[in-house]
Amino acid sequence: MKKFTTLFKKTILMALIAALALAALPVTNAYASGLNDPADPPAGDETGRSGKRLERAWVRLQKAYERQGRMLDRADTMAEKMQNLINRMEENGKDVTALQAALDAFEDALKDAHPIYESAKGIINAHKGFDDEGKATDREQAVETVKDLGGKLKEIRGIVDEPGKALREAIKAFREANRPVDTSGAEG
Repeated sequence: MKKFTTLFKKTILMALIAALALAALPVTNAYASGLNDPADPPAGDETGRSGKRLERAWVRLQKAYERQGRMLDRADTMAEKMQNLINRMEENGKDVTALQAALDAFEDALKDAHPIYESAKGIINAHKGFDDEGKATDREQAVETVKDLGGKLKEIRGIVDEPGKALREAIKAFREANRPVDTSGAEG
């Protein structure tokens, strides 16, 4: 029984870490213009500066895409392990209905997120407005590409965020409801 409790604690800890990591994904940054900044983007020689900003945004979003891919892969693995653990707990007579429902919702969210992740891969492969080295070649297309990729990453996060939080809460509630009873009589 102690082995099972230790395994359960470790699995729950892994699930919480994975869910927190998914919830903490930074997707995009927002920039505000100053009061004296022009309303329209600069033209002529000043576009080099905005091109550099686009290039940095492009690199940042590509890294966020890769990070999100790793998180999705880990979440898939964690969900599989969690399902095995739930099955074992159910065999031991534990009430796992709330935990199973939360896991099912999280798995559904992952299934919804994967096609969007793949479509973001298409945006990266096409890299409209950027050359193969990530240099901005067409400002308008580059801006659109950055917006499209940022939107996809934000959409993925929006899909997975709430079910991930619900799963964390279900795990927490399950652990509270199934805490081992201290029979030693000693107070700590």
